Amino acid sequence: MSIFDDPLDSARKLTTGCSCGRHASQIEHDHEAQLQLRNAIADSEDKRYESVVASAVMRAMFPRDVARRTFLKSVGASTALAALSQFFPLRAATDAFAQSSAIEKKDLKVGFIPITCATPIIMAHPMGFYSKHGLNVDVIKTAGWAVVRDKTINKEYDAAHMLSPMPIAITLGAGSQPIPYTMPAVENINGQAITLAIKHKDRRDPKSWKGFKFAVPFDYSMHNYLLRYYVAEHGIDPDQDIQIRAIPPPEMVANLRADNIDGFLAPDPVNQRAVYDGVGFIHILSKDIWDRHPCCAFAASKEFVTEAPNTYAALLKAIIDATAFATKPENRKQIAEAIAPANYLNQPVTVVEQVLTGTFADGLGKVQKVPDRIDFDPFPWQSFAVWIMTQMKRWGQIKGDVDYAKVAQDVYLATDTAKLMKELGLAPPSTTSKSFVVMGKTFDPAKPEDYIKSFAIKKAA
Repeated sequence: MSIFDDPLDSARKLTTGCSCGRHASQIEHDHEAQLQLRNAIADSEDKRYESVVASAVMRAMFPRDVARRTFLKSVGASTALAALSQFFPLRAATDAFAQSSAIEKKDLKVGFIPITCATPIIMAHPMGFYSKHGLNVDVIKTAGWAVVRDKTINKEYDAAHMLSPMPIAITLGAGSQPIPYTMPAVENINGQAITLAIKHKDRRDPKSWKGFKFAVPFDYSMHNYLLRYYVAEHGIDPDQDIQIRAIPPPEMVANLRADNIDGFLAPDPVNQRAVYDGVGFIHILSKDIWDRHPCCAFAASKEFVTEAPNTYAALLKAIIDATAFATKPENRKQIAEAIAPANYLNQPVTVVEQVLTGTFADGLGKVQKVPDRIDFDPFPWQSFAVWIMTQMKRWGQIKGDVDYAKVAQDVYLATDTAKLMKELGLAPPSTTSKSFVVMGKTFDPAKPEDYIKSFAIKKAA
């Protein structure tokens, strides 16, 4: 509205239609805000590309770090950049680098299962992490893991939220035709539990579980391997003494309520929803079986990674960025509100919040406080992959000789993840493998066959 408009004219508004008061309508306000955002993103990308090019030139001119630091201390960063620009066409090189880094495909489809393990993949949509990295991603809720696998293999999805063993199983041809697959990022660590039906409150000793029927989300899942590991350590043969069946996570609570199963080792928020509905109690968190174990993952075919490397890099950066945000406890309530709605998890906010904050009712009349009940760390340790393959072989899912180290290196792309973490200002581990402890037993990734032989209960010959 012009300041010269007649204030007594009944056809004129005395206030503008936008929140800041500078535009004739909220539509104009939103349009300018979008333009400013796009320009800001473009400016930040230009600066990032210029920084990468300048860094490469400096490394070429000063191979020895001591000489580079001495030069920068003596002249200052601004003078150094100006000097470089006189002798090297930084602007032209930056433009060429930016062009070579152009995203090949901006519109993507990423499938997910509605569980908190998918938090970074889901929240990256409503909270703007995909758009921040130049992508327009449609995150698609999917019924079960077999559907996710098949839709990704058939290229209906460009990438997907998968269980961390799935890319290994697909690559090895376990349960499907062998197709080279990759897992460049872990979605979450911990975040699972064994939940039992309320009627079993007095049967807490696993030795008393003979004849129980359990559900896991998929045969090739950490849930399956951790449940098998847990009961076997208590003398129960998972193939002889109990039944284990695959049930999609959204159907688990209903099956528990209908008395079709006695319990499940499931991803959250399934465990907390069973407590919320009064049909189950949390027997043990998976972190108490193996603390900081991998659960779900961001996965894509080797073909996608190699044919659209810049798209892949942008998508992985968005996931890593979202994961870093999710790691901070102070952000968990905000994330719970963002991912609880029907188009994502379709859960009460309080259920999701109890999982993400780690302050939760256990179904036994107590409120537990376990801040790392679920946590988020994107680094795909290759020793995780080796452990998973030992369990696949232990239970007869794969047979014969396995080149553990090579498969782990080909599928769990730790080097790619480390590089992109550095670009985002994060500090990746300096190695790609580590030992860890599962139920008191140390796993050495250099001796996988010895590890398999050490178990008294196994299907492997």
